[in-house]
Amino acid sequence: YSEDSSALLSRLQQLQCHFTWDLDVLDLNSQVSFLSGVVNTSCGTSVDDLLVLRHLQDQQEEALSLLNQSEKTIRKSYGDESEKRLIVTYGDMAWLKYHHEDFAQSQSYCQRYATGSSGSFLPEVYGEQAWTYFKVSRSFLSDAIDCFRKALEVQRHDTEWNAGYAIALFCKEQATKQLRFALEISPNNAALQSMLAVKLVTYKKYEEADDLVMKAQKNDPDNPHVIRHSGNYLLNRNRLDEAIDVLKQGLRRGDQLPSFNYQMAMCYKQKKIAEERRGPCKEVGKWRRCCISHLEESVKMKPSFVRAWAELAPLYAEEGDLSRAEETFKHCLEKLPELKEKRVCQIIHQHYGDFLHYHKKNEAQAIAHYTKVILYRNCTKFNLRLNVIETAHTDIHLDKR
Repeated sequence: YSEDSSALLSRLQQLQCHFTWDLDVLDLNSQVSFLSGVVNTSCGTSVDDLLVLRHLQDQQEEALSLLNQSEKTIRKSYGDESEKRLIVTYGDMAWLKYHHEDFAQSQSYCQRYATGSSGSFLPEVYGEQAWTYFKVSRSFLSDAIDCFRKALEVQRHDTEWNAGYAIALFCKEQATKQLRFALEISPNNAALQSMLAVKLVTYKKYEEADDLVMKAQKNDPDNPHVIRHSGNYLLNRNRLDEAIDVLKQGLRRGDQLPSFNYQMAMCYKQKKIAEERRGPCKEVGKWRRCCISHLEESVKMKPSFVRAWAELAPLYAEEGDLSRAEETFKHCLEKLPELKEKRVCQIIHQHYGDFLHYHKKNEAQAIAHYTKVILYRNCTKFNLRLNVIETAHTDIHLDKR
C-alpha cells in the first residue's frame, strides 16, 4: 500500500463503526433472530450487523448491497435527521471501500463522517453501538447497557433506545423500572408488556402480570417475544397446559425454534416432576420422553445451546442410558471455560453432581461438583446436600479403618 493508503487506514481506525468495535460475531445470527420483533429498529441496525458477517465471510458484494439498503432505510425513516443516523453506516462503507482497494471512495465516505464524532460519540453512535453489542453476544451485555445509558443521557425519550435499554436490563435482571418507563413511551409494545409480566412474578404481582400478558397476546399474538415471554410467564406460574399451547404457536412460526423447543421441554419437565411426586406412574416416562424429544431438537438446530445439553444429560441417565449421559455431560464440561453465564455453569455442576452421586455412586467426585455449585452462588439447598454427602463419605472411610 502507498503512503496515502496508510494515512487513510490511520483515519479509518479512528472511526466509530462495526469494523473498529471489537466484535465476536460467532453468535450474531442467533442474536439477530432473538431481537426480531422486540422493537422496530428502523435505523437498519440488523442490516449493518449482517454486513459484518458478510465481510468476514468474504461476501463483500453482498455487504455493499446491504449497506446501500441500510442507507435508503435510514433516509426514508429519519428524513432531515438522517445524517446523524448515518454516521456508523458511512464508517462501515469507508471500510468496505478500503478493503476493495477503492481508496478514493473510501476517502469520500470518511469526509462524509460527521466532523469530530470519531473522538467524541454522538447519541446516535452510542445507540448503534449498544444494539450491536447486544446482538453480537451476551458477553457484551454490560457494554450494551452502558452505551444505551449514554445515548439516553442525551435523548431521554427515544423509544428505540429505551426499549433496547429495558431489554438489556431484562437480561441482567434489573429491568422493572426501565420496562415501566419504556411502556409509558410505547404503551402498546407487546414484547415489553410480556417481559414486564415475567419480572412482576418475582414481586408476586400476579394480577397486573396476568393483565399485561393478556394485552400482549391481544396486541401482537404472533410476535416471537410475546410467545417466548408469555410462555415463560405461564411456566413460572405452573400453568403448564396454557404455556404449551402458547409455545406450540411459536413452533408453528418456524423461527427461534431452539428456544421454543427448550421452553416446551421445561414444561414437560415440570409435568414429569409433578407425576413423580404422586408416585410411580407411566406418565413419568411419557413426559420424560417428550422432554428429551424437544431438547434433542433444540441442540440439533443449535449445537452451541449448552443449557439444553445440560438438561438433556440427566434425562438420558433417568432412561438408563448412562453412557450417553456421561458423553453428554463430558460435552458440557468441555464448554465450561468459554461460558459467560454463571447460572448455566451452576446447572452443569449441579446435574453432574447428581449423576455422580445417584447413578455412579461416586460421592467424592459428587462433592467436588456440588462445591462448585456453591461457589457460583451461595445456595442453602446445596450446602445442606453437601453436608449430608460429606458426612456419609467420612463415615464410610472411618468404617474401613
